[in-house]
Amino acid sequence: MSAHTLDKLIYMANQIARNVTHDPDPVTMIADHIKAFWTPRMLQQIFAVLEAPEGAELDPISHAALSRLAAKGAHAA
Repeated sequence: MSAHTLDKLIYMANQIARNVTHDPDPVTMIADHIKAFWTPRMLQQIFAVLEAPEGAELDPISHAALSRLAAKGAHAA
């Protein structure tokens, strides 16, 4: 995976977080959106860096949503 691809995925996840700050449960909203619209490959790539230094670039709400999806095995869906 290229650094550019990872940067783009992080940017996209953070952009979703910025757009759902008004939602009463933004973690669920982000998780639902990402599960519905991201490909399994995108999910695998972002899950691989959740606990890596690159994962620190994720908005805390995005990180929580992606961690929830990873724990549920969303990439296998």
